[in-house]
Order: sequence, then structure tokens, then C-alpha cells
Amino acid sequence: MLSPTDITHLRRCIELARSALEAGDSPFGSVLVDSSGNVLHEDRNRTVTDADVTLHPELTLALWAQKHLSRAERATATVYTSGEHCPMCAAAHANVGLGRIVYASSSAQFERWRAELGASPGLVAALPINQVAPGLVVDGPAGGLDEEVRELHRLKLARVVTRES
Repeated sequence: MLSPTDITHLRRCIELARSALEAGDSPFGSVLVDSSGNVLHEDRNRTVTDADVTLHPELTLALWAQKHLSRAERATATVYTSGEHCPMCAAAHANVGLGRIVYASSSAQFERWRAELGASPGLVAALPINQVAPGLVVDGPAGGLDEEVRELHRLKLARVVTRES
């Protein structure tokens, strides 16, 4: 069960996802929090605006943590994110030694929404985090917040379809 603190951090992730969408990127946002609940770093998707397909916020948080936190600090940190990590980000999270992951919407939901909205499947399989990194502690999706994330993806896909028409 998610705590009120979890929900607060997930709401910030959704704000970051909205900011990504407004900038022209896919709507994903993430926040790295230490064991005391302090926000250490946050980012949004920048795959389009920075022209680098690897700039997922979950990956940039893992890279930041590796450079700025001790192994012990990383192990007790939590990554909050608007959408469940993709395989690339899950692998980075595990290899860097970060702790718990909490997400608002799952990869399965994202794939279902894409299909419902007429988008083609993604290039990479939408695997659950624990299929990529079995030892990670993962919580999500967050009922109610997942629908907010769905709406952001609907808006993104509607823009893509409009441009292609």
C-alpha cells in the first residue's frame, strides 16, 4: 500500500511528465528521494528536446545517483516515477544499486493505452521491472494517478496522429 508521502512524490512525477509533454517529449517524470524523504534529484523525459533516445528520467536519476551518492545511500533511496521503468532503466537502476521503485502507471497499462489509442507497439518489450531485475522492491501502479498519466499519453499520441495526418 502506498503512503501519503508516496502519493506526494508521485504527484510531482506527474507534474514533471506534464512538463515533458509541454516541451515536446513523451510524458515521463521521476524523482529520487533519500531515506529521510528529501528530494535529491528529479528529471523529466528529454528524448526529443535533447535528441538522445536514452534520456529517460529514470536513467538520468540512476546516473546522477552513481556519481553523487555512496553505495549505502543508493541502496536506501527510492525512485518515484510516472511510469514503470523500461528494461534499459530497470537494468541501470539495479546495476547502480538503487533501492525501492514506486510508479504511478505500469508498463502493461502503457502498452494497453497505446493499443487503445491506435499507436504501434514500442520498439522494446514492455517487461515488468522484476522480470528485468528480480531483486528490486517495486510498488505500483497507483490507482487514480495512473488515469492522470493515461491522459498525458492520450494527449501525446493525439499530437502525433495530428502531425501524421
